[in-house]
Amino acid sequence: MLLVCLIWGINFSVVKSALGAMPALAFTALRFLLSSGVLWLILRWQTGRVAFPKGSVWQLVVLGILGNTIYQAAFTVGLAHTSATNSALIISTVPSVVVALGALLGIERPTRRMVIGVVLGTAGVALVIAAKGVSFDRSTLTGDLLSVAALFCWAGYTLGVRRLPKEITPLEVTALTTFTGTPGLVLAGLPDLLKLRWTAMPLAVWGSMAYASVLSLGVAYVIWNTSIQRVGSSRTAIYMCVTPIVATVAAWVILGEHPVPLQGVGAALIFAGVVLSRRERVPYSRSTISL
Repeated sequence: MLLVCLIWGINFSVVKSALGAMPALAFTALRFLLSSGVLWLILRWQTGRVAFPKGSVWQLVVLGILGNTIYQAAFTVGLAHTSATNSALIISTVPSVVVALGALLGIERPTRRMVIGVVLGTAGVALVIAAKGVSFDRSTLTGDLLSVAALFCWAGYTLGVRRLPKEITPLEVTALTTFTGTPGLVLAGLPDLLKLRWTAMPLAVWGSMAYASVLSLGVAYVIWNTSIQRVGSSRTAIYMCVTPIVATVAAWVILGEHPVPLQGVGAALIFAGVVLSRRERVPYSRSTISL
């Protein structure tokens, strides 16, 4: 999961550097098409076939649309209508929402240590992001609401994966939900794709595309889904608090955005929250990363 935080934290700067040359929806559509192709080849190589498990087809379709189509569209369009800081602060509350919804729906019962860990982690994220300056007003309302919608979509996806049969491997979950989420994103990005000047795209954009497709969508999603199966939704979601720290350091190195001292205090709270949440013993369930 720390590897996931590293991949996703760097991904913010990688994608941001590419969006100056390619429209956001076109970039998202292409990265999902590429990721779908790679996952199809790997799944075919690993299992010898690509098929939806009987009895779980609609679950996987809904999760693909919720966690990929709607989430990615809401996040991307929302980011275009609000500040990156506002969006990051909203999305970073995923651990709190997962714990609350999991308890409300009876999927997972949070312990006192888990609740304290999530509160510490979320407070740390708030400090890391708020240090850059947060401003909620009428001009950002549309983007902020779309970011909230994206937040609940990802929380729903995380809890939904927890409810899937254990026989479905993390690789299958990742691949099949990517397949079902891709068509909607391609349709959303089609107008921009038709206008795209392919030969004018810098080589760096295709490098960003490869990173965002193979690592951010492929490798990271498989590990994320594996962690959900092994230790649960709440203990997996808490790691999203670490991502802003990596994103801040990556932006410093890649984009030249300098961090401030208050973000160090936030980082300490985040690490304390993650360590507290993951120290509890949890039942181990057999599951392998097949990528």
